Amino acid sequence: MSKSTETVAERRNYLVTSVAEAKKITKIYLATFELDAAVALGLPEVDDRYHIWRIPLKKKGGQRGFIGEVVIDAYTSEVMMDRTTDTGLLEARLLGRTDDYIERTRVKPIYSVSKLRNAVGLGDCIELMAEMPSESVDLVFTSPPYYNARPQYGEYLEYEDYLLFMRKVIKEAARVLQEGKFFVINCSPVLVRRASRSESSQRIAVPFDLHRIFIEEGFDFVDDIIWVKPEGAGWATGRGRRFAADRNPMQYKAVPVTEYVLVFRKKSDLLIDWFIRNHPDRGTVQDSKVGDDYERSNIWRINPQTRSKHPAAFPLELAQKVIRYYSFKNDVVMDPFAGSGTVGIAAAALERRFVLLEIEPEYVALIKDSLLGGGMNPEQVIWINTEAPRAEPSLF
Repeated sequence: MSKSTETVAERRNYLVTSVAEAKKITKIYLATFELDAAVALGLPEVDDRYHIWRIPLKKKGGQRGFIGEVVIDAYTSEVMMDRTTDTGLLEARLLGRTDDYIERTRVKPIYSVSKLRNAVGLGDCIELMAEMPSESVDLVFTSPPYYNARPQYGEYLEYEDYLLFMRKVIKEAARVLQEGKFFVINCSPVLVRRASRSESSQRIAVPFDLHRIFIEEGFDFVDDIIWVKPEGAGWATGRGRRFAADRNPMQYKAVPVTEYVLVFRKKSDLLIDWFIRNHPDRGTVQDSKVGDDYERSNIWRINPQTRSKHPAAFPLELAQKVIRYYSFKNDVVMDPFAGSGTVGIAAAALERRFVLLEIEPEYVALIKDSLLGGGMNPEQVIWINTEAPRAEPSLF
């Protein structure tokens, strides 16, 4: 009788080449912890992608359901403890006391207070965030650059490039944001104008694509707040003018007077109440309570910012509401697309710290003017890749 076909394990020159060998090693391992009498083995499988053997474990006595696995290095025959189910958990599952084991071994969370100071950084926000400590920010609030909304500050030729850039920003922001804290983003659909009269314009639903990215990057969706501007604010887009003139069916297009303020929370097993109960400064919690004039619904009527030198500034009132509702006093609020610094102005006025990141030098100059105009001492701010402004205008 001819020799059977060579196995994967033999072809890879593994030290552990058969099911029988994998089972033998597993039984010796279980006997070390006196679990061999209570645990039965499933069928071992070799995983040649990682050069390991996986041996499923189950209760003896014909009971269904696996309770763990033993993982063996195929080259050395050693049990890989970092990949093998913890023996304490195996015992708990055998005895039906899994909840007790989880409670006993769970690391008790501690409320972390950030040590960051006020900061203004000039440069690419992804690169700047990469230099920040993990979980050092309590709230992110921003309005990202538009995708081709206006030629003077639209810089992405392809929409997928824009979404890839935003994913990188969201991923890095998730790293610096503390567990269970909020990322609030102001965004809206954008209109890509038609190139010629023979083509149609295109309206891109940016908020819905960003929502998908947030979920994929480890956030829970909390709220969709609708920022309503005064009637007539959207006529500058040109949308709806044709229908207003002709009134023909199928030509109707609503004039946009709203934007989304989408609220996401970084995934956590800790409930929001935990952060309130465990905050180390009870006085700060009390002082941070929101007054009676809060927004009762998700419809916020706020006039847009029309006097800013930044082409896409959002109003101070919007920043103030978000900061009040989603952070405590002395928390760190970050805006990775700081623009003219509205978030920093609001944060400072509400006794929060701020981290403002902006790639355009001319807008960083606006931030400096805004902070000085608001009475901020430049020495209370860390200036990254840019000089600190003078507290007093120079005579020379």
